[in-house]
Amino acid sequence: MGNEALSAETETAPPVDYRAVQQSEEFQRLRSRHRRFVFPVLAACLAWYLAYVLLASYAHDFMSTPVWGNVNIAMLLGLAQVVTTFAVTTWYVSYANRRLDPLAEEIRDEIETAQFAPEEAAR
Repeated sequence: MGNEALSAETETAPPVDYRAVQQSEEFQRLRSRHRRFVFPVLAACLAWYLAYVLLASYAHDFMSTPVWGNVNIAMLLGLAQVVTTFAVTTWYVSYANRRLDPLAEEIRDEIETAQFAPEEAAR
């Protein structure tokens, strides 16, 4: 009731051997590209955040140094944390669009054309 049109439009997807997909060269390349970007950027962001926390905890005089008016270094570095988050997000989206999405689309196309069908289903 109410879902008749939706169920009429959907097709039964072919069975997929996901273990074969994971072991394929294309998938391994996709994982490798993803990890080569994410792990170094994650490490850098965590180091940057840890540096901010350590400065806030142990370098009170430095962090309270006025820059102009009531704005001090701690406020600027805190704002830089937020800016860093948006910058890294933008960088990742750009990287994914250029380097990850085309490869993921190839893998998806192979799955949809039943190139990774289980051997029982292929017979």
